[in-house]
Amino acid sequence: MESQHLINVGLGISSAVFGWLARELWTAVKDLKEDLSRLSVELPKTYVTRDDYRSDLKEIKDMLGKIFDRLENKADK
Repeated sequence: MESQHLINVGLGISSAVFGWLARELWTAVKDLKEDLSRLSVELPKTYVTRDDYRSDLKEIKDMLGKIFDRLENKADK
């Protein structure tokens, strides 16, 4: 009877530790999911998308090209 009691106590303690670890992991995963969803909402507000950056850079290059063309065609050169 004594050995059965020790086995029951050992299984009870190991089950409690396993349950605590499982709960901690569950909470951590839940927090990570919330952080990821919040990040996906806030990210477009903070950073410029690649397509927007490329289109803006193309406009700047076109404007600089026009300025250089006017400077090269200047009469008092």
